Amino acid sequence: MSDETTPKAPAPNDLPPAAQRALAEAEERRKAEAAKAPQPKELGGRDGPDPARYGDWEKKGIAIDF
Repeated sequence: MSDETTPKAPAPNDLPPAAQRALAEAEERRKAEAAKAPQPKELGGRDGPDPARYGDWEKKGIAIDF
């Protein structure tokens, strides 16, 4: 394959103003997230994956649902 067939991303200056603003906002959010202090380790929490995220509500081998 040659380089002529692979699409190239436009330079940031070639993008519309709205796209440039979106890229700048995304970069600010990345920097703010990186600057945050890490969450403390949970003590006494449930073992395994988070049930709210994975929908697996189980306690002592019995599946529960709301």
